[in-house]
Amino acid sequence: MAERQDLAGKHIVLGLSGGVACYKAAELTRSLVKAGATVQVVMTEAAEAFITAVTMQALSNRPVYTSQWDARPGNNMAHINLTRERPQGRAAPSPPPEGDQEPWGGPAVPEGADAVLIAPASADFIAKLVQGRADDLLSLLCLARPAERVPLLVAPAMNREMWAHPATQRNVAQLRADGALVLGPAAGDQACGEIGDGRMLEADELRDELIASFQPKLLAGKKLLITAGPTFEAIDPVRGITNHSSGKMGFAIARAAQEAGAEVTLIAGPVHLPTPPHVRRIDVQSAQQMFDAVLPQAPLHDVFVATAAVADWRPAVMNEHKIKKDGKKLAPSFELTENPDILAAVASLPDKPWCVGFAAESQDLLTHAREKLLRKNVPLIVGNLGPATFGRDDNTLVLVDAAGHRELPAGDKLALARQLVAEIARRTAGV
Repeated sequence: MAERQDLAGKHIVLGLSGGVACYKAAELTRSLVKAGATVQVVMTEAAEAFITAVTMQALSNRPVYTSQWDARPGNNMAHINLTRERPQGRAAPSPPPEGDQEPWGGPAVPEGADAVLIAPASADFIAKLVQGRADDLLSLLCLARPAERVPLLVAPAMNREMWAHPATQRNVAQLRADGALVLGPAAGDQACGEIGDGRMLEADELRDELIASFQPKLLAGKKLLITAGPTFEAIDPVRGITNHSSGKMGFAIARAAQEAGAEVTLIAGPVHLPTPPHVRRIDVQSAQQMFDAVLPQAPLHDVFVATAAVADWRPAVMNEHKIKKDGKKLAPSFELTENPDILAAVASLPDKPWCVGFAAESQDLLTHAREKLLRKNVPLIVGNLGPATFGRDDNTLVLVDAAGHRELPAGDKLALARQLVAEIARRTAGV
């Protein structure tokens, strides 16, 4: 599948302060460029001790700036120009419709950087930002950037003791209070040989956090409960009844909802997918376990999205031991019993959330989706052809409600998830 272009049209100033995590900045630059962004690298003198400007220029395909005395700009004001000017040939994103706001609160602007990302941000550089010090090019441009339209994102990277120090924690708290978005840090092995908090996030994590920062916060203040993946109904200790659902659509919706500002709880069947950032995840196996996890949570949420492909039936009795061949070539038989209907149960609660159901069908999609809409008594059913989408990264969806149906253009699952989230936001506005 082609590389996603979630940062197409975006111009990012990437600042590197001193730290061994500068090696991750090389992969981050590559990742941002692949996602469609132009990247202007600015390095402190300390950063140059860890990685060369030549490397960063090769990866960004742009000259790297390292000094406030750089004479290349005609006005000799790199600290001003770097956040005001957009690279030649790179168009600014289209302005939003009248009345809409950019994710960071201001109207779209015709030129300039779209964000400043400091990765890595050392303890010393964070202190500079908080104190308003401006004794090098990178701290200068952070101080001089038009803060109302050029957000500052900071990815800390330092030893665990430095991160835990009260001075650092005070500085980070003040940095957030001043409007910066702090990304991480993560916990794990550190270059010094110690283990703990202070690792800079990985390149793909930082890329996704940057992408998320640009998404409109359409669900800010909302709580979403989402189910995803298949269920597994045990026949014996090693066998069971399941289906081909990969969970990718549900996980994409969880990511898109979190990007849109929602607080998200994801209840997942047995899948091998990483948890989307900042999403609370509960793992289950069977339909009954999913039911038991969903029902207490549902009244605490504003929206319930039932994406999971829940098995309709389960064995009435699970065999204690593996069912063995008996040599008579007779297939074993066992009685099935119906699983609880999770979506219908949530939709019948007195304090129910706004419900979205999914219908994965093999034929007559619209007919079955509309029947499900009426049977479950929910406002929206999202239909797709299961055999055509299970395990794939793309999908085709149709939205079915009491008024009719509408198809969403075929696309990758994250793009469709963002469209669905926008639809949910529109339909639940004021609810």
